[in-house]
Amino acid sequence: MWGMPELVKPSSHYKQSFIQAVREAQASGSGLGDTLKWDVAEMEADFNSVLAALRRYEPGNDLPDGFVHSESLWLVEGDEYLGRASLRHTLNKHLREFGGHIGYEVRPSARRQGYGTTMLRLTLERARELGLERVLITCDAVNLGSRRVIEGNGGVLEGQFVLEFHPKPLRRYWITL
Repeated sequence: MWGMPELVKPSSHYKQSFIQAVREAQASGSGLGDTLKWDVAEMEADFNSVLAALRRYEPGNDLPDGFVHSESLWLVEGDEYLGRASLRHTLNKHLREFGGHIGYEVRPSARRQGYGTTMLRLTLERARELGLERVLITCDAVNLGSRRVIEGNGGVLEGQFVLEFHPKPLRRYWITL
């Protein structure tokens, strides 16, 4: 069954598609840091642990020092996992510099099909529901696809920055909700 892409909470319903997406990202070498480090065999054996890890920073949970409340959201269409977004409810000093309120990743086989733009638009709607008035999003300056997605969703460039702990220049965008 196919429909319109939608954001959902991570769920075991999408287990096989999610694991396949992790395999794709690892094979292509193009994923967010944790995607490339995940152990697929462990994920297959205990997917509930994966889901629990994705929920560990949700409001109501105790946070480790230096972390803020956030939620993981998956973009799906029918039974297919297409990508994921992290929506951080507040910023700390580190997130203000690197990471921002929203991070997102589209699985390799779904890239360049408009899903990043859709995912960010839907995540911005969720941020609005949470009462956020303005969100920060960062991306590597060389990531033209992400720049287009952010700018297409109303991102206004704050500037381009070089951070000593990150290998590439970084762009920071603000979106007023």
